[in-house]
Amino acid sequence: MPARTVPLAVIYDFDGTLAPGNMQDRQFIPDIGMTAADFWREVDALSDETHADRILSYMYVMLEKAKSAGRPVRREDLVAWSRDIGFFPGVESWFDRIDAYGLDKGVSIEHYVISSGNSEIIEGTSIAHRFQEIYASRFLYDADGIAVWPALAINFTTKTQYLFRINKGAHDLNDSSAINRYVPQSERPVPFQNMVYIGDGETDVPCFRLVKDLGGLSIAVYANGARERAERYREEGRVNCVVPADYSEGGELDNAVKSYVNLVAL
Repeated sequence: MPARTVPLAVIYDFDGTLAPGNMQDRQFIPDIGMTAADFWREVDALSDETHADRILSYMYVMLEKAKSAGRPVRREDLVAWSRDIGFFPGVESWFDRIDAYGLDKGVSIEHYVISSGNSEIIEGTSIAHRFQEIYASRFLYDADGIAVWPALAINFTTKTQYLFRINKGAHDLNDSSAINRYVPQSERPVPFQNMVYIGDGETDVPCFRLVKDLGGLSIAVYANGARERAERYREEGRVNCVVPADYSEGGELDNAVKSYVNLVAL
């Protein structure tokens, strides 16, 4: 292995990218006696009628419906609701494999999540320890440990802030000045051309485009016949490539990221 390593950040959306569907659908929504279709219909209606941000809307509906069902939301509940989350093929072995491949090429890979989903649920998954940082929406809790308000809501445009945090190494969210502090390009820990962004949907479009336009690799993944939408992102110049949401060794995604590791290593 070469003595000097080059940094590479692989950044993921979560729902539809690492795991199928919406994380709330697995256990939270059934536990409060609703169907996923009814829950998201109410979220959309609230957002449309009040002109509210859709991420804030789903977090509000989560709390209100849980309260009505006599199931106030606690952090430990959110963590527990992660246990039934399954992943796309190859995800659980992906991190060791791609990290080892990178190190063999002299590339040190760090993994990040930027998601509009619930941070607490992601933190309870079996792959949470693989990420350098998990940037996702989360709740504020009262003295009894009950979720009462969104502490952080990450939507499709605010996702891009976290790309700059990775770029500058400004990971402390309590330090509001670090993200805007001038840092010469040569001193930034992870240049944009050393980023891979993997996502699946509309909430990823700003990140897709930013990473691609600044010299990195943007990958749209798809599952369950959703290739047409992903292909549209490529046709519109928003992503570099489109591949199935399959992280297995030798698959299209595996090959695409390894090819980029080879390029970064040069």
